Amino acid sequence: MKMKRVLSVALAMTMVAGLSACGGGAKETGSTKSEDGTVLKVAAVETAYGADMWKEVCAAFEKSHDGVKVDLTIDKKLEDIITPEMKSGEYPDVIMRAVGAESGLTETFVKDNNMVDLSDVLTTTVPGEDITVGDKILPGFVDNTITNPYGDGKTYLMPMFYGPCGLFYDAGLFEEKNWTVPTTWDEMWELGDKAKAEGISLFTYPTAGYFDAFFYALLHESMGSEKFTEALKYGEGIWDTPEAQTTFDIIAKLASYTESTTPANANDNDYRKNQQLILDDKALFMPNGNWVIGEMADAPRADGFKWGFTALPAVADGGERASYSFFEQVWMPKSAENQDLGKEFIAYLYTDEAAEIFAGSGAIQPIEGMTDKLDGDNKLYYSIYDDGAVAVMDAFATTDAVEGVTTRATFFDPVNSLVSGDETKEEWIEQIKKDSDALRNALK
Repeated sequence: MKMKRVLSVALAMTMVAGLSACGGGAKETGSTKSEDGTVLKVAAVETAYGADMWKEVCAAFEKSHDGVKVDLTIDKKLEDIITPEMKSGEYPDVIMRAVGAESGLTETFVKDNNMVDLSDVLTTTVPGEDITVGDKILPGFVDNTITNPYGDGKTYLMPMFYGPCGLFYDAGLFEEKNWTVPTTWDEMWELGDKAKAEGISLFTYPTAGYFDAFFYALLHESMGSEKFTEALKYGEGIWDTPEAQTTFDIIAKLASYTESTTPANANDNDYRKNQQLILDDKALFMPNGNWVIGEMADAPRADGFKWGFTALPAVADGGERASYSFFEQVWMPKSAENQDLGKEFIAYLYTDEAAEIFAGSGAIQPIEGMTDKLDGDNKLYYSIYDDGAVAVMDAFATTDAVEGVTTRATFFDPVNSLVSGDETKEEWIEQIKKDSDALRNALK
């Protein structure tokens, strides 16, 4: 599949702490004016891509907008910085935080109908260029359940950095052992038994949160597009279908092949220990996004280690092999004071100038022409769809808040308990059915 046809959704990454302001402008909490002009307040989570790219982009935006100062707040725990300020009535104008984070910040704003409609940004001409923002963004990255959460034809979240998600492995180990990367789940189990005989686990994962991309891709393989869409809306009886059972069976069996130490380290502090299992050849496969290469760049590794990347194995021979594509989102809270300037800033993020700055740190945007500029590892991973993998889009539909229920806690976090043996597949399915009933009744 050509990259221009990529269809995709949401993400959570690892982050490094930091707090800074662009352009040397001092932070003026609660003010929209500086001594020199307007202050635009931008808040971005610092991911594995680092903080420098945001500083550079903010500085470039200031240069193109006389009298504007960008007050940038960037931190690995962004919510800890901006939530107290928002509670006191001081909101950023622009927030770069994706759905899927443990804090659920973005989902909370969606559920509260507390986001600015950004549809007009799509029809805005990219600053200094002769193309609109909407035309420059690759098909599929807007008009999905993430960017258009209410199904009203309006866009509230704009797509930013994306990355194909699949299974990472040590290609050097496979060459050494003369092993073939499985193309079906039956082949996966055969390889798991072979690896176990050599003291190697078949599978690990950084945190259970990484099962969102895995779950969506597997669900699409098992169900096909029509039932997949029904499942994302918590369709009545959908989890009793044979296709759903296939999904649950595969995940439960995979849990039995998962390195036993994984759940203990599957948290925001220790997840790298699970990623290290791949580099040490103690586990074969790990679901992740291409940012893991940067995260583990300085980590020790087995002799001959080489990053390998593959889509999920097919449910049946000759069947679909899927890869979910995460993307992060940028958005505006309704309480933003400088909404017009905030929209100008968001439009600027899609300029070639900004895209080149981001790409210099490995952050790739879903815009026309970017994949042609990639090489090396990036070229390999971003071309996965050109090699026949089906790109999966969308996520579970937005609902009103349901007390005690989140999609992550219902569908993904229980994987830890499946691996540890603290919960059975049947108990997990019953919880999914129960929570789906509540979520279905709360659909937006």
